[in-house]
Amino acid sequence: MNPLTPMDWRLLNEFQHHLPLVPDPYRVMAEQLGIPEAEVLDRLHRLTVEGVISRVGAVLQAGQVGASTLAAMAVPPPDVERVAAIVSRFPEVNHNYERDHAINVWFVITAASQERLRGIVEQIAIQSGITVLTMPMLQAYHIDLGFSFH
Repeated sequence: MNPLTPMDWRLLNEFQHHLPLVPDPYRVMAEQLGIPEAEVLDRLHRLTVEGVISRVGAVLQAGQVGASTLAAMAVPPPDVERVAAIVSRFPEVNHNYERDHAINVWFVITAASQERLRGIVEQIAIQSGITVLTMPMLQAYHIDLGFSFH
């Protein structure tokens, strides 16, 4: 990974919470940063490829659009990579990660409907051969997932 430049830091800090909600957000970002739009796009692409950021897009409040659940699986350690790959094939899955615990593969599924959500859970269980535990949200507590980049 290349070191982040001062402009990379500005891009991450200034638009982490305030992505312009306009038809051409990258042009507006470029104007605010004083750089060409193509450079904004190139920087975001590079930061994604290098794993600094995972995506650029809206984060919607859980339960307001579609259906979502936290899910987890108890995967034998030799099978973690295989099962994680199965889980990650579904575009509705995000935050797929491993924990040091008997229930060790955790992820969030966000789908257009409860029916689609159940179908994804079922397909992951069938394809992996492992039961998927689902833990739908009961009570929301706001946590700002933003970071201050220096």
